Amino acid sequence: MKSKNFFRSFSILTFIISSFPLAASGIDASINNAIQPLTIMLSNFIFYKVTILGTAMPLIVLWLIGAAIFFTFYFNFLNLKGFKHAFQLLRGDYSKPGNDGELTHFQALSTAVSGTVGIGNIAGVAIVISIGGPGATFWLIVAGFLGMSTKFAECVAGVMFRKINPDGSISGGPMYYLEEGLRQRNLSWLGKPMGLFYAISIVIGCLGIGNMFQSNQAFQQFVFITGGDTSFFIDKGWLFGSILAGTVGLVIIGGIKGIARVTSRLVPFMTLTYVVGALLVMALNAEKIPWALGSIFTEAFNPTAMSGGMLGVMILGFQRAAFSNEAGIGSAAIAHATVKTQEPVTEGYVGLMEPFIDTVVICTLTALVILTTVYEPSISSEGIQGIALTSEAFGSTLSWSVLPLSFIAILFAFSTMLSWSYYGLKGWTYVSGESKWAEVIFKIFFCIFVALGCMINLDAVLNFSDALIFVIALPNILGLYILAPIIKKELASYQLRLKNGSIPNLRKNND
Repeated sequence: MKSKNFFRSFSILTFIISSFPLAASGIDASINNAIQPLTIMLSNFIFYKVTILGTAMPLIVLWLIGAAIFFTFYFNFLNLKGFKHAFQLLRGDYSKPGNDGELTHFQALSTAVSGTVGIGNIAGVAIVISIGGPGATFWLIVAGFLGMSTKFAECVAGVMFRKINPDGSISGGPMYYLEEGLRQRNLSWLGKPMGLFYAISIVIGCLGIGNMFQSNQAFQQFVFITGGDTSFFIDKGWLFGSILAGTVGLVIIGGIKGIARVTSRLVPFMTLTYVVGALLVMALNAEKIPWALGSIFTEAFNPTAMSGGMLGVMILGFQRAAFSNEAGIGSAAIAHATVKTQEPVTEGYVGLMEPFIDTVVICTLTALVILTTVYEPSISSEGIQGIALTSEAFGSTLSWSVLPLSFIAILFAFSTMLSWSYYGLKGWTYVSGESKWAEVIFKIFFCIFVALGCMINLDAVLNFSDALIFVIALPNILGLYILAPIIKKELASYQLRLKNGSIPNLRKNND
């Protein structure tokens, strides 16, 4: 019966997407022209700017920075102190058989990391360096470290207020901890509307950051390696999008367990391959590393740096870091809520590793590869940005690396879409109610937008993604501020029980 439903759903999806080219010969341009004005208007609204010391700062970025700094101090720099315990949890030292949940700590981390480690790490970093110079990298790293604290709070709350469905599946994330958590704080009148706002926004936002942006950049990279302007696919975004959408559909139909099975294999492979490649490029350009590191630090504080001086470069770094690691967005809490544990704090420790892996490690390596190879101060005026710049950086040292990098980039995009399909799905079912047909409808709709993303240019997709996803940080962070005392009390209890042995290290005991 399940196989029949699968093939029926997949057949419907294939038919819908394959009909795209029949709609109009210029569908790519038509869609772009229709969406571009909307994205500009929405972006201007959400990224409303105030002038501070002569530099325009988006209020939403200030909102994210403020939260990251607050939680770093509030949890006593747990982002720096929690590494050892996070590794112990990932290794399974404290995992008890029979705990409620669907995923292991490692699977939950892999799923969440797959949602953050994506095209943004390859294309986004290149964009911010080409605009803001080497100094933006420093602030990107700082934002990554600070964002670890916000991610901790999100993941703890995600497990604390998750919902266990009758079939044993888990529903969790900001919409649930906003509703139930604020109810416990006697703020039901605020919690439910905020939960609904978050759920609706992440459904819409997932079609940008985790869908169209990823598929668009994957398509651009595919065109690049198949001939660029002479590629057969140059005007056939619908074709590449149809294939990609069908592949995504094959995985997401299996739900979070199916997604986790794929991401737990893809993420380590992709990350390790990319890291090894980046280190190899840096090793072959070792003489430029001192200059690259020096320029990162000096230009971070240089008032004559690009994009409005030090503050402008800082804003660029923080904005790109937030886009990359999603700390403050709350999306990762949706995946972490499904973990097999009875201790919410454990998933907070695991969750804080995400910004470190995504931003501090992957983004920094991307920046160093660019800076030690092809970077020039005039690069912003040469029109080379995004993933094309990163490809050129790798290719300048390792001519054979363009194809593997392209493959990795497409896998990054693919894994990100898998995770974000689940985030959007949980927002959808929160609003519509848990049902199999609601899930099928959303999954088909999500796959259609995967194909549409390949028909829209970089600017339209990037603006759409940034605007729609950043707006959900408003209710999420406000809710975390309100829930902060509860989370801190839970952390103190956990640390005390860990210290006195009430929470045993099963690995040590077995040894």
